[in-house]
Formats: sequence, C-alpha cells, structure tokens
Amino acid sequence: MPASHHDVVGIGNAIVDVIAHADDAEIERLGLSRGTMTLIDAETAALLYDRMGPAVEVSGGSAANTIAALASLGGDGAFIGKVSSDQLGAIFRHDITALGIRFLAEPGHGGTPTGRCLIFVTPDAQRTMQTFLGASAELTPADIDEAAVAGARITYLEGYLWDRPAAKEAFRKAAKTAHDAGRLVALSLSDPFCVDRHRADFRALVEHHVDVLFANEDEIVSLYQEHSFDAALQQVRHHCWIAALTRSEKGSVIVSNDAVHVVDAEPVAAVVDTTGAGDAYAAGFLFALTRERDLATCARAGGICAAEAIGHMGARPEASLARLVTERLG
Repeated sequence: MPASHHDVVGIGNAIVDVIAHADDAEIERLGLSRGTMTLIDAETAALLYDRMGPAVEVSGGSAANTIAALASLGGDGAFIGKVSSDQLGAIFRHDITALGIRFLAEPGHGGTPTGRCLIFVTPDAQRTMQTFLGASAELTPADIDEAAVAGARITYLEGYLWDRPAAKEAFRKAAKTAHDAGRLVALSLSDPFCVDRHRADFRALVEHHVDVLFANEDEIVSLYQEHSFDAALQQVRHHCWIAALTRSEKGSVIVSNDAVHVVDAEPVAAVVDTTGAGDAYAAGFLFALTRERDLATCARAGGICAAEAIGHMGARPEASLARLVTERLG
C-alpha cells in the first residue's frame, strides 16, 4: 500500500449545531419525534430556533465530529463538506481548521445558507435533532478531492448525506477512488430513519463498497429488517470486512468474518448529552485501526471516546482523547 497523507478523510454534512436543554413537555408541544433526527426546511428551522431556550452553538455534522475527535486523538484528518460563503460557513471553516484538520471543499455561492442542526436535549440526555441541511446537501462529485482520498488510509462516509443524487454519486466516486488506491472505505448508517429511507441503497453500498460499517442496534436491525439484533448481526457478517455495532450502555459488538468481539461500555460518571456519542466512537475505532490495533482494542478506544462525549453538552471533545486512550489502553 502506498504511503498515506492522512489517517482518515471524512465526507459528510458541514453543519453548525445549536444545542439547548428541553423537557419532554416542550418536545411534545413542538410536535417533534423524540430521540430522532428529522430533516426540516429553512422556514421551520427559523421557527424552531426562535422557540428554543438558551443554546450553545458549535460546528458539527456527524463525520466532521468524527474527524474532530480523531484530531484530539492525535490523528491526521481531512474533511470534505459544503458550506456557504456566509457567517456560519466562516465559523465552520474556522472551527475545523483550528483543530489542524484540512478542509477540502470550496464554499458555495448559490445563495443556499450553511446548514444547521437544532438539538433539543432532554433530562435523560436523549437528543432530538431537527436538521436543515442547507448548503451541505449540495455536495457533488466535483467536490471530491481524489488525491486526498487516494492518499488516506480510510475514507469515512456519513449516511446522513445520502438523500440527494449528486451526493450519492460523490460517495460512489470517493469509494472507487479509495479502493483503486488500495485504501479502506468506512460508512456510518447515521440514523434509523435514514436507513428506512435508503435501505436498498445502503445494503448495496455495504455489500459492494464498504469495508468498515458503523451502526447502532436500531440501525442494523432496520437495515436487514430482522426481528432481533442477533439476527441482523448474522446478516451483516457476510457483507463487509468489519461491522462495529454499538449498543449504548451494553457496549459494542464487533463482527469480522467468523470472529465476534463483545466489548463492555466504558464507565462514565454521568450521562449529560448523548449527542455525538456514535461519532466519537467511530473516531476512536478508526484511529486504533489505522495504528493496526486488534479489533477488541479498537472497540475499547471507541468506547473511551464515546464515554467522554456523553459526559458533557455538545459533540466535540472537551478533554484530550489522546490522554484518555493512552491512560486506559497504553
């Protein structure tokens, strides 16, 4: 395999997260589907923003959060995502480049504003997300930096971006470029509703283009329309090299050919906000994989990063993930 320029190149939505506390009554009053991600238009985004309580605003997006956590681990990352040439776009670009991450897509000038995700966090730390994709959904094959993808050990694709035809073609182009260069392709299924919308496409993608799959319990069961997690696990083991399946407080299960690794969740003092837990898990897993650690250790690294993420508001790490992983894994 040729020398790599990056550990991971992430491709996904470039979004600014707006995070606020809310109780169950407010979730019901606003007519939101609790604990899920729903795509909304610009008008709905403006209405919900006006009705939110005090909020924290921070650059986000699932794959971008993973690359940010990778940087905290000491990994070398790059990110491809679309923003507009507006204030939120400038904030996103500043935040991600300040972490030492290469931001590879040029800003759009078509008038579509930068995307934002309104996140309502209930007292049980569950998050309900209302996402206006904005410019991030306008990613096209022309935005894929082929040299960066060919030079990365792993290209990481965000399932949330799969809604538009041009983005699908961008994913396929990136996967082909990576495989032609002898690199790995990873995919996060992102959300059960996302799987419901694109089940057939995702199955084909996993079977023919993906080496490493990340999914939680609901997502993998939905993907294969099975009645149980164990039944879905038996299906996915035939379709990709590695499936890293997360189960919240039950930890994770890693499947690779005939091997199955069951790894406990890492301890956490208090669960404050589950936003970004899966993103952080993917970062820890991929970082360890690029260091050629065994799969059980990759899962532990992912669990350590996820535990840090759920201990505070927001998806980006507040502590050094490199220090935490070194202390616990060596």
